[in-house]
Amino acid sequence: MQSTLRSRFTAIAGNSWNRGTGMKPLSTDFRDVYARLATSVGRLFVVTALATSAFAAGTAAGASEGSFIQAAAASAPPTGARGLCHEYNWACSSKASASMSSQQEMRVVQRINRQVNATTRTVTDMSQYRTAERWALPTSQGGDCEDFALLKKRDLIRAGVDPSKLLIATVLDRQRNAHAVLVYRSTAGDLVLDNLTNQIKPWSATRYLFLRMQNPRKPSGWVGVYSRS
Repeated sequence: MQSTLRSRFTAIAGNSWNRGTGMKPLSTDFRDVYARLATSVGRLFVVTALATSAFAAGTAAGASEGSFIQAAAASAPPTGARGLCHEYNWACSSKASASMSSQQEMRVVQRINRQVNATTRTVTDMSQYRTAERWALPTSQGGDCEDFALLKKRDLIRAGVDPSKLLIATVLDRQRNAHAVLVYRSTAGDLVLDNLTNQIKPWSATRYLFLRMQNPRKPSGWVGVYSRS
């Protein structure tokens, strides 16, 4: 910008007499003043561009961070999940598997979420096991919310989805009842697979209160999240 302003000015100043305008070439002092002005304008342009870029980068970083559930602190596992890793070692695996493209993986996630929801009946732990809370794969009778989440996690791992992207979370639903879901950690953010709907939503769109989640770095452990969507 600075060089463009300077070249235009030089052309005008040098040719003003020859155009018959009656103007004399501009003085050296005036040219110096103009040069300093052009330099200042150029610097202002650069500073403005840098500030704009920094603001855009900060906004993008903030949006990206908000797309993922943030851990607050280490937490004990839910009561029914204390023996989960012993019973199902795949449920606590963090071993990376062969990756698919994001589009392929999302199609697999959508298919298995619908399939499990359609083929599994909702049955309480009390009616099946005569206990208030037990985390297990659904039986032939069915299962409750955490059982749906476990089955989806197992089937997705078998389909080639990286286990570290699949995290079971406990929440309070919209009526503030205890509930469990499977969180799929996509490249765009955390998405929720829920037995109450076939629609896969960003965690922030569920209107759930997130309480605990498997530790993304070590799924055998749990973290408190305490985040309202």
